[in-house]
Amino acid sequence: MGQTATKKINQDIFKTWRGEMAYLLGYIFADGCIMVSKNRKGNPYAINITSVDKKHLYKIRKALGSNHKIGKKTNGKGGIAFQLQMRNFTLCEDLINLGIKPRKTYDANATVNVPDEYFSDFVRGFFDGDGTVYIYKVNGAPQIKSGFLSTSFPFLDKFNKRLCKNLKIAEKNIHTTSNKENKSKLAQYNIHLYIDDCEKLAEFMYQNNPALYLVRKYNIFKKWKSTKRRGYIKENYPSKIGWQLNKPATTT
Repeated sequence: MGQTATKKINQDIFKTWRGEMAYLLGYIFADGCIMVSKNRKGNPYAINITSVDKKHLYKIRKALGSNHKIGKKTNGKGGIAFQLQMRNFTLCEDLINLGIKPRKTYDANATVNVPDEYFSDFVRGFFDGDGTVYIYKVNGAPQIKSGFLSTSFPFLDKFNKRLCKNLKIAEKNIHTTSNKENKSKLAQYNIHLYIDDCEKLAEFMYQNNPALYLVRKYNIFKKWKSTKRRGYIKENYPSKIGWQLNKPATTT
């Protein structure tokens, strides 16, 4: 009989703060979950990380020191995603202590405390999981928009304040995702950044040339940087949204 392969993982990776560790924490906070099995007395915890970006999931697996299988799943509507599932009590316990609780999607008070030194790495990980960025046009002028999504208003509120403070920009208004956009029954909250603020976000997330990032999203920022905006200067873009974002945030 052939020898059974032993599944590996660096179970101590979340014990010490490093840039890579903070990125993984942000990514798992967005696209991961901790599952609890009541019928497993010795080790009830397993972590599941899901992504539509299979190549990036291989990078995540390598960073975790894992050789676990990456499987395929469908969402019932023809959509395909990939998942990495690992069962390790120590790793999951550390994640729980850091703020990633079982059923975190339903935790309205979810919070993760990240040291200032590693906040940009956490932001990049969270962005690669639950962030968006795209280039579009208004009256023929190219613009860029990015954003973050969360089911926890308290978390996004704190995240918004801290991120904007680091970027030295006005705090963003938190919006509720419309029923048309939101395919789940959970409340979803988001913040948006435009033009100059997007450039500051990119500079913040990709400072120090990090090894871990989602290439697909990074390339959109890269494309924007080389986009020619003939006839326009940033302050005078023909965009009502752009003008509003250059004003100080208002409170009600």
